[in-house]
Amino acid sequence: MRHKERHRSERIGWLRAAVLGANDGIVSTASLIVGVAAAGAARSDVIIAGIAGLVAGAMSMAAGEYVSVSSQSDTEAADLAKERHELATDDKSERQELAAIYVARGLTPELARQVTDQLMAHDALGAHARDELGITEMQRARPVQAALASAGSFAAGAVLPLLVALLAPSSAVAAVVTGASLAFLAILGWLAARAGGAPAAVGALRVTFWGALAMAITYGVGALVGRAV
Repeated sequence: MRHKERHRSERIGWLRAAVLGANDGIVSTASLIVGVAAAGAARSDVIIAGIAGLVAGAMSMAAGEYVSVSSQSDTEAADLAKERHELATDDKSERQELAAIYVARGLTPELARQVTDQLMAHDALGAHARDELGITEMQRARPVQAALASAGSFAAGAVLPLLVALLAPSSAVAAVVTGASLAFLAILGWLAARAGGAPAAVGALRVTFWGALAMAITYGVGALVGRAV
């Protein structure tokens, strides 16, 4: 029976995009709501600003993630095309190059040549992609997946402070949204750390601190602008 293992590194692509999106959704939308409320805007204006922030932020996250990951994907494709050409035109040098990598990792020259011959007979491009370029199927760039994960997670995060703003008393929107959003961030940091195998308390504290700082600065700016306008 084949032994199957699942490693946390398999989650790194979607986990990074999902955590970044949800965290940004909570922080940016909550900060926007708090800042507009601090400026003395009417409740309806605060809600409209929150909805606009949710939609604009989700689209921005999707576009930014798609462009960023597409650039990585293009680079990978170019490197693989170059490697494919070199394998077709200079097989001997490519074998020597791969064998040298295995020697540097601790194999004897004779064993390194044997490993190289067997791996290249099975999948020459795959062997060079993995061991020379560091490109593996697990960590290949997937632009569409990353874009959808970022947009969806941003919207999921942004809707939380927006719902709180809808339910909070008009006189305490900023305070209630701030408190609830910090709680949401703490939970998000805890869950993300647990999923990634990191200390949960550290993850929760990290995202909560930066979220609190962002909301405090935005509140201050909103209050100043509200007095000046």
